[in-house]
Amino acid sequence: MSLRFEELDWRTTPLGVISLRRRRDRSLDQDVYEIKLDEEFLMSSLFTVAETDLARLGLAASSASELDVVVGGLGLGYTAYAALEDQRVRSLHVVESLGEVVEWHRSGLLPLGEELIADPRTRPVHGDFFAMAGSDEGFDTEVPRRRFHAVLLDIDHSPTNVLDPSHAWLYEVEGLRRLAGHLHPGGVFALWSDDPPQEEVIAALAEVFAVVRAHVVTFDNPYTRGTSSNTVYTAVLESTEADRT
Repeated sequence: MSLRFEELDWRTTPLGVISLRRRRDRSLDQDVYEIKLDEEFLMSSLFTVAETDLARLGLAASSASELDVVVGGLGLGYTAYAALEDQRVRSLHVVESLGEVVEWHRSGLLPLGEELIADPRTRPVHGDFFAMAGSDEGFDTEVPRRRFHAVLLDIDHSPTNVLDPSHAWLYEVEGLRRLAGHLHPGGVFALWSDDPPQEEVIAALAEVFAVVRAHVVTFDNPYTRGTSSNTVYTAVLESTEADRT
């Protein structure tokens, strides 16, 4: 039987103290993994529907027959793991600013870690997603200026509730244009948000992308005994027929 509560690891980072803990929820009869930044909860294995749908909805919006994908933020690994379920995915770059999180996966501290890292399509990239998005070189440190078919982002709470003020520029029109420059024509940018759909976010995306949708993802919440929801935005660049293969 699992311990009722166990702190598996904690580290001091530039953003604050990040910790990984596992607790036994007796009412649900399951282990729950949680990542905290200082006293703030970043993610929980109890609520992963929207993280999974970020990958599914984002990749479903692409018409490409093969996919090179970037995931911004490794976290508990659910978005990356769901992306690998799409058989079109031939490469998956997972950009994570905290090397400690990558270590948790490599060492098997997290349920999906070993399988996720062992997949030959997966390449963990220790780096700043936002700096890479704003750079000319992009997300592949070995192939500068490489373009991708999809970028799936789950780092901030929402475009208007960011973990660090330095992230805010990306969600403005010029930031989105910089990010779109790393996509193929017809490429997809998908974004997770803890907030309901926001008109200002949709409007900014629509300045850069041809097709924009805000998907409300609902899921059961055993603590409220009701439903909760997150938002997944999908935004698709104009496409050319030649880029679909």
